[in-house]
Amino acid sequence: MIKKQKNIVVIGGGTGTYTVLSGLKKYPVNLTAIVSMADDGGSTKQLREEFGVLPPGSVRPAMVALSNAEESLAKLFEYRFDKGGGLNGHNFGNLFLTALTNQLGSFEKALEEAGKLLKLQGQVIPSTLEHIHLVAKLENGKIITGEHNIDVPSHDGMLKIKEVWVEPKARANTKALLAIKKADAIIIGPGDLYSSILPNFLLGGMKEAVQKSRAKKIYVCNLMTKFGETHSFHAKDFVAVIEQYIGEEVIDYVFLNSKRPSFARIKKYEKEKAEFVEYGAEDFKGKNFEVVRTNLLRPQGFIRHDSDKLARQIIKIMGGK
Repeated sequence: MIKKQKNIVVIGGGTGTYTVLSGLKKYPVNLTAIVSMADDGGSTKQLREEFGVLPPGSVRPAMVALSNAEESLAKLFEYRFDKGGGLNGHNFGNLFLTALTNQLGSFEKALEEAGKLLKLQGQVIPSTLEHIHLVAKLENGKIITGEHNIDVPSHDGMLKIKEVWVEPKARANTKALLAIKKADAIIIGPGDLYSSILPNFLLGGMKEAVQKSRAKKIYVCNLMTKFGETHSFHAKDFVAVIEQYIGEEVIDYVFLNSKRPSFARIKKYEKEKAEFVEYGAEDFKGKNFEVVRTNLLRPQGFIRHDSDKLARQIIKIMGGK
């Protein structure tokens, strides 16, 4: 057990952040999730456009992961309507957060009230309180606007992304910067590199806060590539992009999965044009960070990180058992 409760900040969004939080919640640590506000697809896009709210779909998975409420209530937040005119495609949690925002007049207040209902073991902080859109420049010079258009490409997904930024320029949430300042460990990823992780570091003050932090900084590399974002990437490519936007000699540890999934599990990803992320023994030679190679793979189902294995490695680095 950890002698003193440590402050752990998880930066990202989506399924990856959910996985990290789900595992760490079982340990006596203070958890904070800093979540990207660039999401503009599906239900979230419609609610952003019609109600002017910040993207509720970004914070919802993190809130469910940290919930200590009845399982039925947490599942209700994830329920998606599959019929019913205006409701079709909407997620209950998204609608609930939108209603609370309109009622209370603040997205932050809505998260606070929803957090009480879900009995959060930790806090979920939007990376910014300003309305932003993600923009990417491809290697052929084409400009793609919108997180969803990057995440689900209608363009040639084999083209590499050369640069990303947010419009308009925005500042990081003050609460997010304070959490980073107080952190004992900062976990970056796993998650979609360009659409979930990097949008957090494109905000004014965020990169600098992480650079100045005395926390142990851990990057969890993805298990699979993503068509349109990281097509044909190896682990060293993921790390190179992270360092491009956060700075070199900032990361202290890089987590790499050492267990290769079965051929049958990998083959299921062929339609998505996703590939298992490979790495070589000499790929990180000369780097200042420590590479942690260990089995982080979920034993069956989707090729994702096992939340318990991941949490154990993080706690181990922090001096716990």
